Amino acid sequence: MMEEDLISSNNRKGVISQAWTRLSQWYQGVVDKTVPWPITRWISAIILVCVFLARVLITQGWYIVTYALGIYHLNLFIAFLTPKIDPAMDFDDDVGPELPTRANEEFRPFIRRLPEFKFWYSVSKSTLIALVCTFFECFNIPVFWPILVMYFITLFCITMKRQIKHMIKYRYIPFTHSKPKYQGHEDTGKVVGAPK
Repeated sequence: MMEEDLISSNNRKGVISQAWTRLSQWYQGVVDKTVPWPITRWISAIILVCVFLARVLITQGWYIVTYALGIYHLNLFIAFLTPKIDPAMDFDDDVGPELPTRANEEFRPFIRRLPEFKFWYSVSKSTLIALVCTFFECFNIPVFWPILVMYFITLFCITMKRQIKHMIKYRYIPFTHSKPKYQGHEDTGKVVGAPK
């Protein structure tokens, strides 16, 4: 009798484990399929944030959840703007490493600390979690919301000022719109500098 209960318990755990594995594989497949469409992903994230904000405005509550979400999104944005290898941490010389400014200098691409896909994924996931939190009254802590708004604006301005100073000091721009196109010489197939 005891052995039968143990076997049926192990079978249930195996079935639950298999179902969870299949569900997580399906979810990862869906997330992986969104990689080629960054504009669509970001439009869906903005719509999700708008739905969250509409829920907060209509219900007139959950300001602490909104504030926490705003701080988290600000931290994600700063990580998105920051290079993976921070030039401020290189103490070899007084100036520190800089991006190349001339054609004969070594090309060093801008690599983000937080890649765009992970930035989108974290924004979407956190907004969805915050939206779910608005359905539970225990997260609706009464607070004077104008103080939170002023504090968030102050924090945003101070943080962005520091980040912009960092960009100016180490001469990098985290946004690139497209690959540069060089004009002038066409490739004719001729070897330049070869004797005639």
